[in-house]
Amino acid sequence: MHATRHENRLAGETSPYLLQHAHNPVDWYPWGEEALTRARSEDRPILLSIGYSACHWCHVMERESFEDEATAKLMNELFVCIKVDREERPDLDMIYMNAVQIMTGSGGWPLNIFLTPELKPFYGGTYFPTDERHGMPSFRAVLERVARAFREQRGKVDASGEQILSYVAQMSKVAPSREMLTEDLLHAALQDYKARFDDRYGGWGAAPKFPNAAGIGLLLRIHRRHQDPEALRMAEKTLEKMALGGMYDQLGGGFHRYSTDARWLAPHFEKMLYDNALLIPAYLEGYQVTRRPLFTRVARECLEYVLREMTSEEGGFFSAEDADSEGVEGKFYVWTPEEVRAVAGEAAARAFCAYYDVQPGGNWEGHSILHVSHPTEEVARDAGVPAAKLEALVAEAKPKLLAFRSGRVRPGLDDKVLTSWNGLMISALARGYQVLEEPRYLEAARKSARFVLHTLRAPDGGLLRTWRRGSARLDACLDDYVFMAAACLDLYESDFDPVWVTEARALMDRTLENFWDKEDGGFFFTPAGQKDLALRSKTGYDGAIPAGNSVAALVLFRLARLTGEESYADRAIAILRAYREPLEQMPAAFSALLWALDLYLDTVKEVALVGRGAAEATQDFLRLVRQRFVPNRVVAFSSEEAVAEMAKTVPLLAGKVALGGKPTAYLCEHFRCKTPTTDAEMFEKMLLGV
Repeated sequence: MHATRHENRLAGETSPYLLQHAHNPVDWYPWGEEALTRARSEDRPILLSIGYSACHWCHVMERESFEDEATAKLMNELFVCIKVDREERPDLDMIYMNAVQIMTGSGGWPLNIFLTPELKPFYGGTYFPTDERHGMPSFRAVLERVARAFREQRGKVDASGEQILSYVAQMSKVAPSREMLTEDLLHAALQDYKARFDDRYGGWGAAPKFPNAAGIGLLLRIHRRHQDPEALRMAEKTLEKMALGGMYDQLGGGFHRYSTDARWLAPHFEKMLYDNALLIPAYLEGYQVTRRPLFTRVARECLEYVLREMTSEEGGFFSAEDADSEGVEGKFYVWTPEEVRAVAGEAAARAFCAYYDVQPGGNWEGHSILHVSHPTEEVARDAGVPAAKLEALVAEAKPKLLAFRSGRVRPGLDDKVLTSWNGLMISALARGYQVLEEPRYLEAARKSARFVLHTLRAPDGGLLRTWRRGSARLDACLDDYVFMAAACLDLYESDFDPVWVTEARALMDRTLENFWDKEDGGFFFTPAGQKDLALRSKTGYDGAIPAGNSVAALVLFRLARLTGEESYADRAIAILRAYREPLEQMPAAFSALLWALDLYLDTVKEVALVGRGAAEATQDFLRLVRQRFVPNRVVAFSSEEAVAEMAKTVPLLAGKVALGGKPTAYLCEHFRCKTPTTDAEMFEKMLLGV
């Protein structure tokens, strides 16, 4: 329990993670001028501790060290202590995570790093235990040694901090390449994925295994381009194994953060908005290629989970659910056979337990994580019932168990709304609407977009990064702008309201003005003129979410095709050239950027439809586009009477008419259109190039 007599400066923050630490005896500051001025005026080192609300080891270190009076006393005496939510300040996290990786060879959260008053990092690590163990020094010993080094070896400390910061700065440097942008880069990525593929369980590498939506999407694009069966097999198997494993919430929908084992059974139970926002389109694309109902079921269940559990009244989407409930990781999600029987009844419980591997002794720490380890027919045969009967019994049990589970103590909810992650989720909902034809998904996407674009705004018209309970704050980063621009384009291709194209252009124009690297090309992560950072970072490689530069390149290419403004495409090509060399060296680390390369090398299909929006014949044309895997395309639509007005925003529509009053499809390339058609079958052949 927190001692109620303590209250530090974090009590005035909005981040749930910072508020969790507001009653620590540590004299925490939020990152800001007050803390930085104190460090400079007193020439005192800074202890910067970075984490996030769903981080299990962040909670452990808080309980062990930050709630301990003696440890807090030492921290307060020796340092200016600053707490940062990495999800609110990814710019700080990027700089200092890179620094710790340079120092130690690894990283993670909680991130604890020591800075000079000039913000130069000179020592750091991740979790430090209270007592020395497993080769790790105790946190108190670290505090004393670092403070002593700062006092007695200041010259060395300053020199070390300067050198580390220069290494971090070097990581952001790129040298634009004059080499050709060719398919060889896609081929190199494919070979990398093939070499690391887990042929038994899907995914890449050994445990722990993380979902890789960008990699799956890249493999589907390579398969489309070259009809490579291995690319499709890797993508399909990974989608299947993740969907059937314990990393997927078989009862309530939604994916957990990652699997601690190689077979996707035992997850780290936190649920992040961004994972689900990225995996939903991956499953929809998997369906477009394979037509497997499993993939649409998973996409639909994930969408329903987000709408049910992760959506605010205002329309914004919350950030995360914790791994722990009642102080125990995974407690909310696991089952025993006795619990299942008590809720579902004997017959349904027997079928449910057989299908989802709920064992008497458990399959994980004495309890069972729901997962599907054998095909339905095999489970039914072993249970001595017809497969249809087994499926019916399982379907009967699931809503009862979900309702019962909802009465358990839920994991903690991080209810802040982040602009960038909302952009990802808006795109997922828009794509869900297009493929699954569920109007609620489009309405939720529009509501969220309006909320973000109107509420998370700075006085100068720029975006803000975070909102919680009526308070929007912090200047937006690159990801916020480009993910929202991508969301606006996805919304336009869903409801064809030109306001979304206008919003996307405004966001990208502002990003080009404030984030573009005029020297080397590509976008910095933070805008020009930000004063509380030691340096400006820039990256093109994917982390848990696609790199902002990659998404920006895709958005710029799409805008060029919709608007005819080739300057947008020129900037996208400059991004590809900026990262040409690292693309060649580490192709799989740039999977999302390789989506943009695939688009650049392809002949983008520009689809212009003119007709009556609600007419079934018009919907038939749209359905052909949306149900097929045609990733490198843009789609514009207008009713015939509104074409002239719509073309002011979307020039792709200029001059288009409905032939004979019928819905008419124009398939164009570089604004040169083929013969228009009113025949859906002919349009499909044109679209697919057959």
